[in-house]
Amino acid sequence: MYKYNDFDAAFLAERNAQFRAQVERRIDGSLTEDEFKPLRLMNGLYLQLHAYMLRVAVPYGTMNPTQMRQFAHVADKWDKGYGHLTTRQNIQFNWPKLRDVPDMLDSLGEVGIHAIQTSGNTIRNTTADHFAGAAADEIEDPRPYAELIRQWSTDHPEFQFLGRKFKIAITGSETDRAVTKAHDVGLRMVRRDGEAGFEVMVGGGLGRTPMIGKVLRDFLPREDLLPYLEAVLSVYNVLGRRDNKYKARIKITVHENGIDTYREMTEKAFALRKAEFDGTDQKLLAEIKEHFAAPTFRHGATDRFDSTYGSDPVFRAWVDTNLSAHHQDDHAVVTISVKNHGQTPGDITSEQMRVVADLAEEFGYNELRLSHEQNVILPHIHKNDLPAIHARLRAADLATANVGLISDIIACPGMDYCALATARSIPVAQEIATRFDDLKLEHEVGDLKIKISGCINACGHHHVGHIGILGLDRAGVENYQITLGGDGSENAAIGTRTGPGFSYDEIVPAVERIIKAYLEVRDSAEERFIDTYGRVGMEPFKAALYPDAAKKVA
Repeated sequence: MYKYNDFDAAFLAERNAQFRAQVERRIDGSLTEDEFKPLRLMNGLYLQLHAYMLRVAVPYGTMNPTQMRQFAHVADKWDKGYGHLTTRQNIQFNWPKLRDVPDMLDSLGEVGIHAIQTSGNTIRNTTADHFAGAAADEIEDPRPYAELIRQWSTDHPEFQFLGRKFKIAITGSETDRAVTKAHDVGLRMVRRDGEAGFEVMVGGGLGRTPMIGKVLRDFLPREDLLPYLEAVLSVYNVLGRRDNKYKARIKITVHENGIDTYREMTEKAFALRKAEFDGTDQKLLAEIKEHFAAPTFRHGATDRFDSTYGSDPVFRAWVDTNLSAHHQDDHAVVTISVKNHGQTPGDITSEQMRVVADLAEEFGYNELRLSHEQNVILPHIHKNDLPAIHARLRAADLATANVGLISDIIACPGMDYCALATARSIPVAQEIATRFDDLKLEHEVGDLKIKISGCINACGHHHVGHIGILGLDRAGVENYQITLGGDGSENAAIGTRTGPGFSYDEIVPAVERIIKAYLEVRDSAEERFIDTYGRVGMEPFKAALYPDAAKKVA
């Protein structure tokens, strides 16, 4: 992974010192809250419902054990002993005191962590496939390109005051594990005539106007990445609306002008921008790639793994659910679920942070990842080490075998924390998880992605959930709309609303009716929910959700 050099460290120290002075001016009253707001947002500090919240960047979700331990230290010293993993592969601290934030940032800066551009109308933290560099189906590790984008975009003078926030996601596989089509710009690595390059998508996004990104370029040579991104951003900076923040995202710009017009303008801008690049970016990329060299893998027999898998059903269930294929046959990618049934999705305690840091250091070649699905990844684990890892995870309450199942829910903080939320998300997620654990159905149901948002801003990505839940305020009462058929993969789709919403007390039984309808109409135990929905459509699920309406029609 990338290691900060002297320039990076000096830059970060200067930024933190500048923000410390701004915080002091806010505390002594020299700055009003309105004056302080743009300054704190430039440093990842939000004012939430009950307290400030500090959003810390984990670029493309990659960190080392030392950094994870520093997160644990910060959580214990200045917060309430835990952090929250976000759908942008960041970590949030929900309870810092304003006077402590500069100390928190200095502490994180000691290990090369910052909060720059985790908020504001700028290019946000670039996200990536959380299996990058490990996945068996990968064309190329995309993280060097993500790091190149990070360095290029940090304090880029042209793109610090865009019409709205701008999000870029990148994956090195034709299988999309980074939800690239729901981003302002999505980059998916593909091959053409034996050469690797990027499929470039533009205009994706969720929120109040959800859209799937459109292909702007079906093949972009890797060496053209930065000038092409500059072209895309420059066109948006000129065309993008600033009269209405709800219509200021690039998805609206593309929609209003048309993809063909946007493509034509981008290509013209690209020709000019490319001429300004003298190869320095490629030299930098070559240096960056050295930081992402694959570890020296330990190879050997997998007898201990094979024996435990055959004799221990609890271990076997965890392996079958939480492991993914690695490009080395004797290794595996481990997803650590931080969503034990009834737990707040994405919350991880300081002690759990230290446990996963220890495991990464002892067994995982000093690498950790955070996923946009709010879990932790050990990307490189020899199979013979898995029994020992599983035992340690069980002791830390981190061995729940539910990755990709009903209880592996993505949920925003909702009205428990967020000042923008109009309904609760966390209790709904907790009740769904515990309900299906009680029913012992989730392994029978299999692959199913439930995503919950507590307001129209869609931070829980509900639009691309197989089952999406959106909490709204209806005359002072929480009302939950359901969408079906959303998909965040390479087959991306926006879910379709089922009909009228449900009260807080009704939403979990409604989900249960959907699941029972699915079990009745699926072709086989192997047919996933999303595939069944694609085959049979909405009607069987609407009939289950609204039985009284179905009786009237009959």
